Amino acid sequence: MGWIELGLSIGRLHYLHKEKRIMAEFMELEGQDGVRMAWNVVPGTKEEASNCVVPVSAIYTPIKPFPNMSVLPYAPLRCRNCRSVLNPFSIVDFAAKIWICPFCFQRNHFPAHYASISDENLPAELFPQYTTIEYQSTGEASSVPFVFMFVVDTNIIEEEMAFLKSALSQSISLLPDNSLVGLITFGTLVHVHELGFGTIPKTYVLKGSKDISKDQLLEQMNFFLIKPKPPTGVVAGARDGLSSESIARFLLPASDCEFTLNSILDELQKDPWAIPADQRASRCTGTALSVAASLLGACVPGSGARILSFVGGPSTEGPGAIVSKNLSEPIRSHKDLDKDSAPNYHKAVKFYEGLAKQLVIQGHVLDLFACALDQVGVAELKVAVERTGGLVVLAESFGHSVFKDSLRRVFRLEDKELGLSSNGIFEINCSKDIKVQGILGPCASLEKKGPLCSDTIVGQGSTSAWKMCGLDQATSICLIFDIVKKEIPDAMLQSSNNQFYFQFLTYYQHSTGEMRLRVTSLSRRWVAGPGSIQDLIAGFDQEAAAVVMARLVSFKMETEAEFDPIRWLDKALIHMCSRFGDYQKDSPSTFSLSPRLSIFPQFMFHLRRSQFVQVFNNSPDETAYFRMILNRENVANSVVMIQPSLISYSFQSAPEPALLDVAAIAADRILLLDSYFTIVIFHGSTIAQWRKAGYHNQPEHQAFAQLLQAPKDDADAIIKERFPVPRLVICDQHGSQARFLLAKLNPSATYNSDGHHPGGDIIFTDDVSFEVFLDHLQRLAVQ
Repeated sequence: MGWIELGLSIGRLHYLHKEKRIMAEFMELEGQDGVRMAWNVVPGTKEEASNCVVPVSAIYTPIKPFPNMSVLPYAPLRCRNCRSVLNPFSIVDFAAKIWICPFCFQRNHFPAHYASISDENLPAELFPQYTTIEYQSTGEASSVPFVFMFVVDTNIIEEEMAFLKSALSQSISLLPDNSLVGLITFGTLVHVHELGFGTIPKTYVLKGSKDISKDQLLEQMNFFLIKPKPPTGVVAGARDGLSSESIARFLLPASDCEFTLNSILDELQKDPWAIPADQRASRCTGTALSVAASLLGACVPGSGARILSFVGGPSTEGPGAIVSKNLSEPIRSHKDLDKDSAPNYHKAVKFYEGLAKQLVIQGHVLDLFACALDQVGVAELKVAVERTGGLVVLAESFGHSVFKDSLRRVFRLEDKELGLSSNGIFEINCSKDIKVQGILGPCASLEKKGPLCSDTIVGQGSTSAWKMCGLDQATSICLIFDIVKKEIPDAMLQSSNNQFYFQFLTYYQHSTGEMRLRVTSLSRRWVAGPGSIQDLIAGFDQEAAAVVMARLVSFKMETEAEFDPIRWLDKALIHMCSRFGDYQKDSPSTFSLSPRLSIFPQFMFHLRRSQFVQVFNNSPDETAYFRMILNRENVANSVVMIQPSLISYSFQSAPEPALLDVAAIAADRILLLDSYFTIVIFHGSTIAQWRKAGYHNQPEHQAFAQLLQAPKDDADAIIKERFPVPRLVICDQHGSQARFLLAKLNPSATYNSDGHHPGGDIIFTDDVSFEVFLDHLQRLAVQ
């Protein structure tokens, strides 16, 4: 039982030393190109790839900041056949001044300004270490500044209203001076504020129960008083119909309208319409967002505009409503969605899909800040936020630090800024034996069909180009590939040309306003045939594979009817262990896994228990929120969501990683759990008693005061780095909030197991423990 003992003794520390070294290799690759691949040695044929269970895939952070990356002030040189960009893997003939594209083998001539190139005089894009490089647009920087349209819910209680107004005032003071700002408020009706009318506050009031088209909106808001309406069939916009005076009525530079905006916010009242006792508040979220999208589409199409929506309750009026006003009708639960008995759900999703399409065409982003104890409709809004690359924050109140600190970080321009960029287009090139199934992540298909598109579609597929309306320095997308080569002749196995090439192109508007092109070119060795298993294992990245499986299982749960996620994950893991484990048939005790695979079962165990798969006890809004964050985060952050990290603090030793197990709890220990969305500081019972007795305030107990402070300092450091800002829970053993820790721990000691240690704890659950899970896995893998 060698592997089980490994799993129990040290396997479930956050990392083993050996694994840490292995992961460091992959993190080094990520540090160079912003890419983590599940298989860094790629299965060479379709059959080999399907036997590998985890798909050939890459998690890529398109605009990850690299301190030493070159930014070239000229246009890239492209292949005249496949449009890929000159890169270090191109074959160059210096004498003939020709380069051969590694993707399509087209011979391309260098232009005249490359005449002086030679072995000793290479342009930067051919340097072997510059596999990721950026080109600066030689044209002028975009003259259109960033645009922020605030869409604010006013049908919330007075206390929440005060919190929200205070947070908005702070945000407005942090806006860049040249950015344009607009304001829409909504409750029963939609109010569009004309900020350019300085003398008195002026608003246009629109009916909340009716969907208003862009043309009707422009007509009603007198856009064509100065200039006549453009002919039918012509889309009105800043470039072809609307005067800048018309646009400046609703969108003003932040420096010009800060006073006006703050005056409006000061006087902003709760929605005045009375709410009967047996009814919900009337809230027309869908109409307000539609008006915001149409107004931006008319005034600033193609610019880096963001709609920042602040929603304090469920939408009950007009298109996109998620529930009726009648309180006797409950808001949809997961059970209702499974049984297809949520009457408004499909209608609302269809409406937001239409809104997403409109925003993608305009190049605009929808950000969602949802703060309420009830659900607000994040599950329905998900499609519009995700396809436009928007940010999402879910909190219980506008007064909660999760909301206030996250909003501040959106506009903060210090060293920990998000680096918000816009108007991205992401394209891919790869070797002819590879096709793209699709992307799981914050983007929308541009429907650019071609030879690179696979017949199998995952996520945003059937294209080789995607729109990323909004992206930041941490935005990460997951590309799923298809290996199409049927079989490989023996002669080819011996040949030296056993590389697959990939190139990722991201064209985007940098936060400085200038357009840039980021090019990442990769090469990965492929293997096939007998003896390839050891090579595949050597290039397996367990963390990246776990994250790909998490994104895939979430996608399947949302799109496939009757899908059983636990069964799917278990079958995948058993197949994986059967293929890559060392064992004698039908002898579980002989089973062992290479260190490069040994943590993967543990990730799968925690993924089965995670909030992505176990939707019980979470609302559809919470589940949608967790999945949206998983779908945009990098590997390191996603791993923490799947398998939280646990650090132990005690008088006996320095802070150290602890097993994610109920056995880690001790009366004289403090535990710090980081599960990404929540950070828990858990005081053992003795520590809690000493703290309540005030020992840490006495000068002779300085060591105890330091012990209490250490996890708080570490928690603060994590909170400062992260967006959305996590919720901090400080609790004591046997206290009600201890559940935040207990729910994440391996239940090795439960109410019906023997002999838990004194001062420790037990978990009241019938879930299987990791030991039992491994035992079953080994027995099934060796059959």
